[in-house]
Amino acid sequence: MALIREGNKKVLLIVDVQVGVMHYTWDAARIIKNVAAAVEKARSQNIPVIWVQHAGEELAYGSPDWELAPELVPAEGEIRIYKGFNSSFEETTLSETLAQLNAAHIVLAGASTNWCIRATAYAALDRGYDLTLIKDAHTTEIMEFDDGSKIEAADIIRELNSVMTWLNYPGRKNNTVAVDELDFATLP
Repeated sequence: MALIREGNKKVLLIVDVQVGVMHYTWDAARIIKNVAAAVEKARSQNIPVIWVQHAGEELAYGSPDWELAPELVPAEGEIRIYKGFNSSFEETTLSETLAQLNAAHIVLAGASTNWCIRATAYAALDRGYDLTLIKDAHTTEIMEFDDGSKIEAADIIRELNSVMTWLNYPGRKNNTVAVDELDFATLP
């Protein structure tokens, strides 16, 4: 039986757009600019913005690298969630926060595409939320393997964008949208 959220609200979830993460990602300046544009659109349409920050061995809580990119400043009253795993749902208050907001649709942006964005997207769909991935507001770094082969960051991003356009869950909607076309009122 499919789990489908009964709420009717949308939220913008910004994941791990932190100094120490963005330092290594592909096209970081453009992505940060697009995330900032999505945040402004959400605020102008009275959509809650939830900021997620990762802490771990390589990203110490409270360190300069742990801080959000300087171009991104949460407004007073915007929710902040702190996590230690790839999924923004694991051992955090995100589920409870979304329930309090009566949220059923998550609009997602941030980093890193192949780790925290992918894990959060699948976790959201598995938990019954509709999901929209902002296709030009997430990024990652090149994956390099021991044998010398590589997967370019742009290809990782393109792959997840493609998956989010055809992935199929019963009773849920998922899609992608470019930040320039983002209008919370018209999202499916």
